Amino acid sequence: MSDGFWIVLIGALVAGSCALVGCFLVLRRQALMGDAISHAVLPGIVIAFLITHSRNTLPMLIGAGALGLFTAFLTSALERHGRLQADASLGVTFTWLFALGVILVSAFTGHVDLDAECVLYGEIEYAPLYRAFWGEIDLGPRAFWVLLGVTLANVLFVTLGYKQLKLCAFDPGLAAAVGINAALWHYLLMAFVSITTVGAFESVGAILVVALLIVPPNTAYLLTDRLWAMLTLSVILGALSSAGGYLLASALDSSTSAAIAVVSGMLFILAALFSPAHGAVPRYLRRRRLLASAEALAD
Repeated sequence: MSDGFWIVLIGALVAGSCALVGCFLVLRRQALMGDAISHAVLPGIVIAFLITHSRNTLPMLIGAGALGLFTAFLTSALERHGRLQADASLGVTFTWLFALGVILVSAFTGHVDLDAECVLYGEIEYAPLYRAFWGEIDLGPRAFWVLLGVTLANVLFVTLGYKQLKLCAFDPGLAAAVGINAALWHYLLMAFVSITTVGAFESVGAILVVALLIVPPNTAYLLTDRLWAMLTLSVILGALSSAGGYLLASALDSSTSAAIAVVSGMLFILAALFSPAHGAVPRYLRRRRLLASAEALAD
């Protein structure tokens, strides 16, 4: 298979895994939590490396998951007990944790290929070069198998926890009334956001992960009022962004990750303009028809 096929497939897996958890962040009005976690998990990655002396995926995921949970807990604590607004508590938490991660990288990992730019920007073009082997059998890009595992884990999480996640997103009070532990599901969601973020670091970088956590779910939100349809549409839109971004990057000889984010933004703009229920153009046309009807009745 060609490198282009693997790049599109890896991008689609990143987009799909991000969309599944990103939809619930959007519905809970916590979209920027993904941005905060994507930066704040850097110390967890470095600490995992310092403990294990390995860049294997599993310890990185565990370290990132732990820091993601700590980020969510600290943000909630600052908001509840520190008299800070939600956006201020997010800003305080992720900036100092990310800065701490940068210091740890500079101080302790200078002899290995681990740096903040790798975490932030990634290089999806190089993902097909790093292969996974079973003995002497080439199984394909390592990133494909990592992201396939993350995507399947997110599918399982959303499928098994669909009712709880839905109630906690739309009506936390009702969720508590029927015996659902809203705090537990909040931290579970944050843990899966952390795992999703770090699973995609090496391939696409944190910046594209943040874009895919937020933009396709918001685009789907404009197109449907049903949660299952929103989840499905956001995954499809993410895959389209991956394919369209690769084609755009090939045509312009530019960064594939940036092109994927641009295509994702273009799809959002189209939805914001032409969505039947929420688009600016249909709303304008409806207002024009109402005004015309009112003027006709007045005459």
